[in-house]
Amino acid sequence: MDLIEQTAHRPWPLPQNPWILKQAWNDLLFAHWPAARDTLRELVPRFLEIDLFDDEAWLTIAAFRLTDLSPRGVPALPFVSAFNEINLRTYVVYEGIPGVYFFSLDANSAVAVGAASTLFHLPYYLADIDLTAEEGKFAYHSRRRGDSRAEFRARYEPAGPVFQPRPQTLDYFLTERYCLYAKDSRERGYRVEVHHRPWELQAAEVEISTNSMAAAAGLRLPSMGPTFQFARRQDVLTWAPLWLA
Repeated sequence: MDLIEQTAHRPWPLPQNPWILKQAWNDLLFAHWPAARDTLRELVPRFLEIDLFDDEAWLTIAAFRLTDLSPRGVPALPFVSAFNEINLRTYVVYEGIPGVYFFSLDANSAVAVGAASTLFHLPYYLADIDLTAEEGKFAYHSRRRGDSRAEFRARYEPAGPVFQPRPQTLDYFLTERYCLYAKDSRERGYRVEVHHRPWELQAAEVEISTNSMAAAAGLRLPSMGPTFQFARRQDVLTWAPLWLA
């Protein structure tokens, strides 16, 4: 069954207009930390509510290899459609519709950074990013160009069986999101709808040796260790921005 036809798991229907972009996220590491709600409130646009799980806010770093990026009706192109990315996000709600809000997105593709910044008004940055794999283990290193404060270095590997997160659990709250929210240079808010199959996750064994991504965004991570997840691949469809009232 095609991705666009698999919709029973979605919390709301697909948009009626056609999707405009497809991509795949590969060998993805999620690292999740509880976050100070008051600090997030200062940095997240006022039109968004901070989404909570058991009265707690969360921050997530997602590091992965993006492939198969292409507009609708256009084949993926070598050297343009694949690159490494790392992003820092939190969880928000607008008029009852939950989504994510990005503090930063770093990629090692100047074309992708320029296009995403222009089309989606997202805080993309150009970075030097290496992702290597050997015998099922991954080594990831990202350092933002022009800002050495934004750096992440980790080794990780999947550990345990594949599972789909169940509704009402923290795993579900942190991953099953079907839109993002952002604002443009004129402070106008918008939503971007996305669609994917239910996440297939594994626990992960992770060693983080350098992590200043949150600090570069003006955020502080707690001293407690994060919750980790690994995903082998997730195919994603993206729609054009929808301006909010």
